[in-house]
Amino acid sequence: MARIWNKHKQSNTPLKRKVFVGLSGGVDSSVALALLQKDGYDVTGVFLKVWQPDWMPCEWKEERRSAMRVCATLGVPFITLDCQKEYKKEVVDYMIREYGQGRVPNPDVFCNKYVKFGVFLKKAMEMGADYIATGHYAVVEVRDKRYELRESKDKEKDQSYFLYTLGQEELKHTLFPVGNMTKPEVRKLAEKFDLPTAHKKDSQGLCFIGKVDMKDFLSHYIQTKRGDVLNTSGEIVGHHNGAVLFAIGERHGFTITKKSPDDPRFFAVSKDIDKNTITVANKELGHPMSKWDTKEIIIKDLHLINLDDISSKLDKQLKTSVRIRYRQEKQSCLLTPECSKPNEYKVVFDIPQNAISVGQSAVFYDGGICLGGGVIEKIIN
Repeated sequence: MARIWNKHKQSNTPLKRKVFVGLSGGVDSSVALALLQKDGYDVTGVFLKVWQPDWMPCEWKEERRSAMRVCATLGVPFITLDCQKEYKKEVVDYMIREYGQGRVPNPDVFCNKYVKFGVFLKKAMEMGADYIATGHYAVVEVRDKRYELRESKDKEKDQSYFLYTLGQEELKHTLFPVGNMTKPEVRKLAEKFDLPTAHKKDSQGLCFIGKVDMKDFLSHYIQTKRGDVLNTSGEIVGHHNGAVLFAIGERHGFTITKKSPDDPRFFAVSKDIDKNTITVANKELGHPMSKWDTKEIIIKDLHLINLDDISSKLDKQLKTSVRIRYRQEKQSCLLTPECSKPNEYKVVFDIPQNAISVGQSAVFYDGGICLGGGVIEKIIN
């Protein structure tokens, strides 16, 4: 039987379930708070204060004020939790370290793992909460006494890809009130509840910090130097400001000097950290793209949400589907143990893939169920 977020509706005050709702200052978490309050939960709005560099515009204060206004509108308590130390160590420092090694990490995954469903969940439980809730577009269900993470009703907004590190204990204490809704439905509810965030634009960019030019952010912490941009024949066609800053498939941040005005946009197909070069191509110009297609990748740090259900199948191989980047169509693949190293697994795609970056997440699915995932360690061309 599926567990829906509002199954535990409480009307008897002494038995009310206490929920700490993480508020970002945006519309999704605001509606999550309003829905839980409407359904009889004892709710508290919580703003997570994270580390931010001194040189960046101080946007968190306005987001905090926005969250406070929502709580004032609904008449619910509001608190701020200091998560600066954990965010700096587990998200920012990790991201800088990975980029410095030529990898392309996924900070949102680690923000969820260590901050939202790490320190926030831990502190909430210590303060007497039964659950935490967020505005994520994902669904938690329970089958045969085991918790499952499922895709959202809104496939464009689905965030299960970023939540694959959650385990049974986290899902047991987590509610996703907007997971079974579409974004337009959430907007309409925000208007119905007369929330001050009803018409606020969606935030984009680095988890919590918001909209930021990643290359500009990293340039404050990673020493880079100008390098050459090559075409598929190895000829120099432009320049860039540091190969470590680029993700495979990226179309911005480099300058092409040898092209005609009518040429379509180029994108990065490979990078050489030692030589500080990136190679760009465009299939519309007849470039041989298959050279960079990938049939296999190696992943590490595999995490399975429902380990008891899947681990026995991984002794040999598991036929499944995978996303190797956010919003990508799921791709059929085989997941098998990599015998040479105990913590590594091989992913063999049915159809060769491109634009894969080492350090990104490979997240596995069985239909709409998110099974878990790992970090891409190696690309086998």
